[in-house]
Amino acid sequence: MKKNVFKGALASVVVIATLSFTSIAKKVDVKESKVTWVGKKVTGHHEGTIDLESGFLNVEGDKVVGGEFVIDMTSINVTDLEGESKGKLEGHLKSDDFFGTANHKTAKLVINTASKKSSNTYGVVADLTIKGITNPIAFDLTYDGKSATADLTIDRTKYEVRYGSGSFFDNLGDNTIYDDFEISVDLKF
Repeated sequence: MKKNVFKGALASVVVIATLSFTSIAKKVDVKESKVTWVGKKVTGHHEGTIDLESGFLNVEGDKVVGGEFVIDMTSINVTDLEGESKGKLEGHLKSDDFFGTANHKTAKLVINTASKKSSNTYGVVADLTIKGITNPIAFDLTYDGKSATADLTIDRTKYEVRYGSGSFFDNLGDNTIYDDFEISVDLKF
């Protein structure tokens, strides 16, 4: 009898230990989540939105341990312009001069590590793939169990997006577009 009780207790410990180290994929509510972008140039800036196609955070207990997000690059939307100007800029951003969405319909971010910095903030190291080119990126992520936010600064030239870049072209003057663009993410689960 003691042997059976011991086996039962041991099995319970193994199950509890396994459950406590098992990560859960928390699926993002893509309809309620929002991704905004800002691109700057010498004479001003443009801003807009882009849709998430899918995504999840891997969570162990209340701790972020990983995740993966797919962005629908064909959904690039300019929000600071209207009419013909809006259409022209959206078309140009989707063209091969920028993100080439005909051939690269999605971008992907895969979280490799997430180190807790404070109660709700994590230092994240991830791989970002744009136009089939993958580079590491680091940023802070705030997560409270129901939502997550992050601000990323991305150097577009690392992804062969060089149009109007002063780093690659001379004599652009006021037509220079800065290499970095910013993404703000507000995820709902």
